[in-house]
Amino acid sequence: MKRIISTLLALIMIMGAVFAFSACSSASGAKDLEEVKAKGKLVVGMECAYAPYNWAQATENEFTVKISDNMYADGYDVQISKLVAEHLGVELVIKPIEWNGLTAALNAKDIDMIIAGMSPTADRKLSIDFSDTYLDSNLVIVIKKDSAYAGAEKIADFAGAKITGQQSTFHYDVIDQIEGVKKQTALPDFAALIQALSSGAIDGYVCEKPGAISAVTSNSDFTFIEFEGNNGFSYDPDEASIAVGVRKGSSLTAEINKVIASLSVEDKEGMMTAAIGRQPVSDAE
Repeated sequence: MKRIISTLLALIMIMGAVFAFSACSSASGAKDLEEVKAKGKLVVGMECAYAPYNWAQATENEFTVKISDNMYADGYDVQISKLVAEHLGVELVIKPIEWNGLTAALNAKDIDMIIAGMSPTADRKLSIDFSDTYLDSNLVIVIKKDSAYAGAEKIADFAGAKITGQQSTFHYDVIDQIEGVKKQTALPDFAALIQALSSGAIDGYVCEKPGAISAVTSNSDFTFIEFEGNNGFSYDPDEASIAVGVRKGSSLTAEINKVIASLSVEDKEGMMTAAIGRQPVSDAE
């Protein structure tokens, strides 16, 4: 009997710890808005290397935010960040962080939110919360214009092709849907994907349409294949949408959603088109 009682007490203690941890996790961002207001700054994390969503450049203009003594951030995400900071009445600080470190930085409170072309996938929702989406898109495959796959109309046409995507994204995961594809090692960022395609190391890479338009704008020998109907990849539409990442239970979420709700579809498309037009050009002059 004593053994049974001891076991029950141990189980009760474990369950209590689990519930306490869950409650703490769910409320980890409960004071985020208060803390941002108190410090007068909104610290936003992004790669600053994923045009047209975000990038770094050496020149300053009305669209940029300073990130170091001689570098400035711009892009669609930067403009969304500026609107959120303005709504909150605080200074915007952009903190460049590698893609795989963004979630950890958020939960460690090194940043207040992630605005980095991030999709609200089911896996990510396990560790952080998301705002409403601030851009909806679809998946395409970027290739060279003279590629053997230039006439492709469905993903099945890429059988035998060397295809990759960015690390830790569902863009890379969906490649498995192409029967007979030669799936290549995932690459760390947008620049690496472009370099691999330019050098011929790969035949193409999967990304969202805005990123593809950006790549084609900057690289005149690139194009992309867009799929109609059931000819493309299968995925949850949320995974091809972009949202702001925040801590669990963050009090900032409602404020971010107010900003997003104030933007029409035309506003968002106009901001993205403008960002693509400003992005650094990589083609040789």
